[in-house]
Amino acid sequence: MKKKMADTIRFLAADMVQKANSGHPGAALGLADIMVELSEVINLTPNNPHFINRDRLVFSGGHATPLIYSLLYLWGYDITMDDLKNFRQLGSVTPGHPEFGHTPGIEVTTGPLGQGVANAVGFAMAKKFLNKKFPEITHKVWCLCGDGDLEEGISYEACSIAGSLGLEDLILIYDSNNISIEGEVEKVFKDDVKKRFESQNFRVLEMNGHDYEDIANTLKKALKSDGRPTLIIAHTIIARGAVGLEGSEKTHGAPLGEDVIKESKKAAGFDPEKTFYVPEDVLVRFRCVRERGELLEVEWNKKARVEEIEEFFHRDFNKIVWPEFEEGTSIATRKSNGEILNAIAKAIPSFLGGSADLAPSNNTLLKDEDDFPHGRNLHFGIREHAMGAINNALSAYGFLPYAATFLVFSDYLRGALRIAALSKHKNYWIFTHDSIALGEDGPTHQPVEHLTALRAIPNLYVFRPADANENVNCWKMALNIDAPVAFALSRQGLKNITPKNIDLSKGAYVLREGEDITLVASGSEVNLAMEVAEKINARVVSVPCFDLFDEQPDEFKNELLKGKVVAIEAARGLEWYKYADMVIGMNTFGASGKGSEVYKYFGFDVDKIIEKLKDIK
Repeated sequence: MKKKMADTIRFLAADMVQKANSGHPGAALGLADIMVELSEVINLTPNNPHFINRDRLVFSGGHATPLIYSLLYLWGYDITMDDLKNFRQLGSVTPGHPEFGHTPGIEVTTGPLGQGVANAVGFAMAKKFLNKKFPEITHKVWCLCGDGDLEEGISYEACSIAGSLGLEDLILIYDSNNISIEGEVEKVFKDDVKKRFESQNFRVLEMNGHDYEDIANTLKKALKSDGRPTLIIAHTIIARGAVGLEGSEKTHGAPLGEDVIKESKKAAGFDPEKTFYVPEDVLVRFRCVRERGELLEVEWNKKARVEEIEEFFHRDFNKIVWPEFEEGTSIATRKSNGEILNAIAKAIPSFLGGSADLAPSNNTLLKDEDDFPHGRNLHFGIREHAMGAINNALSAYGFLPYAATFLVFSDYLRGALRIAALSKHKNYWIFTHDSIALGEDGPTHQPVEHLTALRAIPNLYVFRPADANENVNCWKMALNIDAPVAFALSRQGLKNITPKNIDLSKGAYVLREGEDITLVASGSEVNLAMEVAEKINARVVSVPCFDLFDEQPDEFKNELLKGKVVAIEAARGLEWYKYADMVIGMNTFGASGKGSEVYKYFGFDVDKIIEKLKDIK
């Protein structure tokens, strides 16, 4: 029976790829035996995919969607046979790689290798934190990964965190088939994976990924925690059961071919002429996952403090008591942001986060809070990329999380940030030391192109507040955006010159009326623009969120941008050419020196800017 179940998975996957003439059948065929046994022990709730105490299942190798969707259908999620037949077709719920919020049962968007491993670590962190408050949260986190995931650096970062934190409910199943697109993995990957993970404080188990008894026994061992995360090395053969193609890299990313599929079905005792065929007894057996999940949820609801858990995740932003900052005083926006984070945390229990070993510089420490797992201060170490993917998983789990580093190091987590935007995760990205004005650390640490690069990501809203009061108003807006939000914050003090209460829903507003010229700026350059405007009677428009402003109708934009428009930003500022007649920005990297001197050296000085403005009058 178990082989029949596994072969059903294999042929569904093969038929999906063949019909689409696109996809990755090899991993699905190789993992089918393992998934049969996993179906016997995993706790899923297809009838209610959002049940909080369900096991989390992450496929880090997101290309294995033929396997994923086949299982979701067999387990009883809201996936139909027609959905399987529409695999990889425009508008289907079965896209080429799994997308969070698009397909029921998909816990997180995966595809870029290694991301899913770090997402699973994030889920396990969420579970461990909740379990300290609510012991009835007992679920496991399962993650299937392959050679490619373990080659990517993000998986090392993430597993190092997992081992250090003792995430005992995390179980990674490593599909060790020694094959990647270019052939045998040993050409480029000779790591002793067992020793690597043991050194990271993992319990390591091994099994034959095609021996049902061995698989079952190993999964049972993995379920008995010993205080460490678990890695299961599953020795498998890619495209298991594909006649003539077992073990071949050719099966990784291309259809098997109709002849091979028919021969394979025939060898397995299936009708070679039938496609998308599921034997009735096989479907009944797989649907036990759904029945077991329904019972699990009913029993859990009898014992759990459901209302208290719901209250923990409830967000009432009206309860936030916002800090106030005196007009005319100077404070770095990274510092005012620290006060804002603490104000939010006092009102929102699920608000938590931390930095990549930069909390004192980023000002992200929550006062009167313990460190994870007993409190909401997370310490990621110097691991930006894993931190980013964990931030996404915490959001997908239901938390309201933030992650922080220097703006220049946003490059290190850009892959995760892009997934956040694609998935519409409601989370926050705190990037401090936002310009050449940070000074002495020099061009390696002075961001120049980063604002432009971040603003180029669709569905990521980048706020760069001009001062402490505008920072508060930025957060008021950001909390109501159902998408990821990034903050670019200053190292140096900025004079408070903006109103205490202003609606930033349109991303920009007139700060000073004037004639002939409109100066537009964000962040620290707003102060500079105001100084220039006082001398030439120019109009000043503060644009704390270029992305929101860019979304507005032309009528609004024309109201703000009158006369000659000059953008001032101590960065590349290429996006400003869409609206500005002149952009005063950076065309080179920065330099090492005192922040104020570097700022002036590159032309961000009242007299130098006024001189440049003569060219457009």
